[in-house]
Amino acid sequence: MLINYFNKIKTITGLLLLAFFTTACAQQKNNAGSQKAYSNPVAPVGNQSLTVPSVVKPILDVWMRDTYVTYSPDGFYYLTGTTATPGRVFPGQKHCWDYNDGLYLWRSKDLKAWEAMGLIWSFDKDAASWQKKGKPIKPGTKSLNGDPLDSIYRAVWAPELHYIKSQKKWLLVACLNGGNGSFVLESVSGKPEGPYRNIKGNENKAIFDNIDLSIFEDTDSEVYLVGHNHYIAKMKKDLSDIAEPFKTLNETPYNPEPYIEGVWLDKHHGKYQLVQTVWSVPLADKTYTYIRDDKKDKTLYSYDVVVAESDHIYGPYGPRYPAILEGGHNNLFKDKDGNWWSTTFFNPRGIMGTQYPVTCRPAIVPLQWKKNKLMPNTEAANDFYSTLKN
Repeated sequence: MLINYFNKIKTITGLLLLAFFTTACAQQKNNAGSQKAYSNPVAPVGNQSLTVPSVVKPILDVWMRDTYVTYSPDGFYYLTGTTATPGRVFPGQKHCWDYNDGLYLWRSKDLKAWEAMGLIWSFDKDAASWQKKGKPIKPGTKSLNGDPLDSIYRAVWAPELHYIKSQKKWLLVACLNGGNGSFVLESVSGKPEGPYRNIKGNENKAIFDNIDLSIFEDTDSEVYLVGHNHYIAKMKKDLSDIAEPFKTLNETPYNPEPYIEGVWLDKHHGKYQLVQTVWSVPLADKTYTYIRDDKKDKTLYSYDVVVAESDHIYGPYGPRYPAILEGGHNNLFKDKDGNWWSTTFFNPRGIMGTQYPVTCRPAIVPLQWKKNKLMPNTEAANDFYSTLKN
């Protein structure tokens, strides 16, 4: 009986130990699965295969930031961007940090010779009352670049011109400075040059309360607004407003997440490509990172494009990878032959900005996909810019 008793104790103990280790392993597995994944923040500064090729130069001698280009069904390429008011006298460098007069458009048949189409949307003639309002500036205020500012914040920034294929409509999206949000315009004429009017969703207020709003039309004809700071919302079928509240994209962030801007959404090999811009900063060991202290770190190096991929439009998006160094706040577009390009504008900020012979001018960069990752195409850039006369 004593032997049977000890055998029972051994059996019970064994079962308890087995249950303990099974539970512990399961818990460990759950914890591992619940650990948040982060993107690698290493910035590959100096990698020439990822850097905007040195042959890239302005395609138009106009002061511009946030260059945007698209190919239209009419056979023209259309170009726009953030511009300064023509003829304005500046006490410092030319800029548009405080105010400008509206949105301008150019077109081209070959991406080389550009025709000015003038002011297609102006504060004075086309803006709603809430867009015209602006915010006052305290005397002596300067921009981040140290430029003297005038009396009011009332500038329109980062315009994008989108042809919605499923509805044969032109939409123009842009944002206002001074924290006044973003808006969407519709061409009344059905032509890219407008005139433009506010869609219903932003007749009386901003449709999105931040900067850098973009538009994406999916292959199923659904249209989305994609906004700065990782937001997205589907539009109504008639494109008059958003059909749902803005929600946060499910991403693989940096740790901690730095300031990121210039969002763009596209599709390649059946997957969603989330394109964003982030500053690289130098570290003490002479390497570079995309993680910085926005409040303390004043040392910016290069304005880089990073990309993340997803099977679903809302995410989850996989780890970000550096795609176009020094080419930030861009858009992607295909030319008439199906080749991929990116815009750029030679940002004057940061250490790299001080090395450009000219800044704030529109340019374009040929691209290629290698193993489904985006990067500059140096050979195509050499071919294109060798025949560009300006």
